[in-house]
Amino acid sequence: MTKLRSVTRADSDDLRARVHFCAETGQIWLHEHRMLLVHAEAQASLRKELIDTLGMDRARGLLTRMGYASGVRDAELARTRAQNSGDIEAFMTGPQLHTLEGIVRVTPVRLELDRAAGKFYGEFLWENSWEGQWHRHYYGTHSEPVCWTQIGYACGYTSAFMGRPILYKEVECVGMGHNNCRIIGKPIEEWEDADEHKHFFNRESIADQLIDLQTQVVQLRSTIGEKEKLPADMIGNSPGFRAAYDLLRQAANSLITVLLLGETGVGKELFARALHEMGARRERPFVAVNCAAIPHELVESELFGVEKGAYTGALVSRPGRFERADGGTLFLDEIGDLPLSAQSKLLRVLQEGELERLGDQKTRKINVRLVAATNANLQQLVKEGKFRSDLYYRLNAYQIHIPPLRERKEDVSLLAKRFLEKHSAIHGKKLRGFTDKAKRALLTYPWPGNIRELQNMIERGVILAPSGTRIEVNHLFSCSDGQAPEFGLDMNGGLDINRWETGKTLCEAVFNGVMTLDQVEAMLLETAVDKARGNLSSAARMLGLTRPQLAYRLKRLHEDGRPDISLAASSDPTADH
Repeated sequence: MTKLRSVTRADSDDLRARVHFCAETGQIWLHEHRMLLVHAEAQASLRKELIDTLGMDRARGLLTRMGYASGVRDAELARTRAQNSGDIEAFMTGPQLHTLEGIVRVTPVRLELDRAAGKFYGEFLWENSWEGQWHRHYYGTHSEPVCWTQIGYACGYTSAFMGRPILYKEVECVGMGHNNCRIIGKPIEEWEDADEHKHFFNRESIADQLIDLQTQVVQLRSTIGEKEKLPADMIGNSPGFRAAYDLLRQAANSLITVLLLGETGVGKELFARALHEMGARRERPFVAVNCAAIPHELVESELFGVEKGAYTGALVSRPGRFERADGGTLFLDEIGDLPLSAQSKLLRVLQEGELERLGDQKTRKINVRLVAATNANLQQLVKEGKFRSDLYYRLNAYQIHIPPLRERKEDVSLLAKRFLEKHSAIHGKKLRGFTDKAKRALLTYPWPGNIRELQNMIERGVILAPSGTRIEVNHLFSCSDGQAPEFGLDMNGGLDINRWETGKTLCEAVFNGVMTLDQVEAMLLETAVDKARGNLSSAARMLGLTRPQLAYRLKRLHEDGRPDISLAASSDPTADH
């Protein structure tokens, strides 16, 4: 070993003499090979970009092969020196060049070789490895060795020098947290796990693979589009959404009655339409009915039809929603608001597949797939005697719970982007997206009105944001002092806890019997109509309702003895009725 080190020191001066700098031509030469003097940091940045672009495995292969080619080149110089020296002295040209080039300081630990017999064993210590240090700088401590270019160089150099494949493995690496790197090399067939390393030396056409993957993606998208055919606004990747959609998909080709559960605004009608579009009835009608928006005395005629003269005002015979949906799908939203008399008739239609119009004795056969939805607790309504238990069990054959938007945080950005595209097209705006604060606010807000509220808010932002700009927080949330009083959202993206405490106080008032739920609803309705100056459409939007739903609730309040808000509002010339 002493002799080896002395030889290494003696020959280093000879190698330095073979490096030439030509100021006139701007070229650097090592013997007959042109060299480049590059910044280590720039080289490390390029290496990082390769990893980030191609991934660890492909970048490792590319860098290993690059080092291999460099090692083969340097082996040419070593072979010329071997003519005037022994094998070991000539071989050390490579480690000396690696040190001279600033790659890593190489110190031999054990070196045994016989070129004629093809025998080789080498163990080297690497100090100040630029590759290991920069990899650790960018990616932290790694679980595997990372000096890929240097390993490639050692393999290429030694294989070219020996005239047979020599494989090196890095058994210690600064990228793994060791103080220095240490490598061991020997003929490839002497490594039991050689196959795990050989593929890094094989060229691969990344372009061909990318084209192949692109073709597969196009085919998959086409297949998915054929199978799902989702409405444009039905978007989501969150686990809750995907679980609900998977249940919906499995029920598509059956005739089982589906009950959709979820808060107001979660997209129950979108789910119902998707179920219809995925099934065999897609070419037949889809009829949607909001049971809460129909006055109780008109529910039966709306659902089952009416004959002329059945009651005062029935001037003509007309089919009900069941008949209009014959052969297709009938969606009954807010089914918990159906009066008991209509519930009994609905149960008979579901069981017998036939109905009688109001005021008629003729039985009509119908073939309808029923999808029901509610945001109410039907089991509780059954206990309270407000919903028939037999109808509940008939409807509850296949239950799907649609999660609220606050439990689908992963989907908020996707939905916001889709609504931005939709309403930008509707209003003829070209917008560049959302500001960072607006994005943070959208993700922080609890969305009590769910997807419907999100869509309305994005439309407001599209209208208020100047064309060519980004939507800001104040475009989404109405405010005058940096807060969003309707929603309790701080304009910096955080929740205003004091405003939610006010909501908790109101809840406690209901729980303690100070106010009833009907009184709270009446207060909300009155306040919304007052703020909208009698414009029922505007008031309905504030409450996340449709105009018929609001009109129905106002009418019910009037019947219960409260002032007729809808009539009082009609005196305002701006009211729309």
